[in-house]
Amino acid sequence: MFTPTTLRGVTFPNRVWLAPMCQYSATDGVPNDWHLAHLGARVTGGFGLVLTEAAAVVPEGRISPEDAGIWNDEQVAAWRRITDFAHTWSPFGSTPIGIQLAHAGRKASTWAPWRGGQDGSGQGRGSVPLDQGGWVTQAPSADAFEGFAEPAALTTDEVAGVVRAFADGARRADEAGFDVVELHAAHGYLLHQFLSPLSNHREDAYGGSFENRTRIVVEAAAAVRAVWPDHKPLLVRISATDWVEGGWTTEESTRLAGLLAEHGVDLVDVSSGGLDARQQIEVGPGYQVPLAAAVRAGGLPVGAVGLITEPDQAEQVLAAGHADVVLLARAALREPAWPQRAAHELGLTWRDAPYPDQYTRGAWR
Repeated sequence: MFTPTTLRGVTFPNRVWLAPMCQYSATDGVPNDWHLAHLGARVTGGFGLVLTEAAAVVPEGRISPEDAGIWNDEQVAAWRRITDFAHTWSPFGSTPIGIQLAHAGRKASTWAPWRGGQDGSGQGRGSVPLDQGGWVTQAPSADAFEGFAEPAALTTDEVAGVVRAFADGARRADEAGFDVVELHAAHGYLLHQFLSPLSNHREDAYGGSFENRTRIVVEAAAAVRAVWPDHKPLLVRISATDWVEGGWTTEESTRLAGLLAEHGVDLVDVSSGGLDARQQIEVGPGYQVPLAAAVRAGGLPVGAVGLITEPDQAEQVLAAGHADVVLLARAALREPAWPQRAAHELGLTWRDAPYPDQYTRGAWR
């Protein structure tokens, strides 16, 4: 876990990475002090890569009105403040920091989890009405996610616009000082909606066959790679399975990984689900690790995520060759310095543990 790894020109000081987690705390897509504190704590906590939450490449691509974005210069300047922190106050001298480029598709314009929905329950659910700050969403087909408003089906020209928006987001990410970009093609958001036959009923070049359903993801990866500096890694997050009969499968995910390898992608971040409310997931410790191991056969390095909570568990995932890195989400919300505890429990000396100078006394036994 604490062995460095290199993708292209970026060396990651360890293999425990922070997974993207939405904070629902931005105004007009602009990150603020909350994002600086949230991400900065994980930088000083010793993660080998810190990934931001999903940043929408267009305003209508936000999951909620409070989501972060990367579609204008004001957002670039705000993100730059955060990347500068990662490159200045790291235990390693500089922590690689990445941004997840996203478009929520038919799952956009929704309530933040703790905000009251239309029923005033205090638990966010469903679509935000137009008269309360919501918008008409877009999708491959005019089929709604259960409980959400019906989306508008994208035209072929609009699909091309989405691809350009991902490339423009990557350009801005470079201006903002990010070391890594990750395309969000998981969890039932727009790119995943194209992948799955459960949500993609198109009859043009973007629907039907595996080649057609994967086309937008491949085009987005190629467009981003064309503008993203060659020495900086490109990641793609996927849901390896929909967990629904007739949906996107692990076998297709493995094939997709092979295609992405041909278009400049360097690692696949393997999650699952999120596309269909009928999903049946058997959740348990490390439940998605076998999916990562399967997708790894596609020829690219992979990241494993999902109820990886303890140092020994994470170490075993890597030692067994099931994944090349592990990503922590909820465990990292509870414990911003999880890598430092892991180093302590695995017996690293204070000189080798991921502590900033100011915290090294925490490593003394």
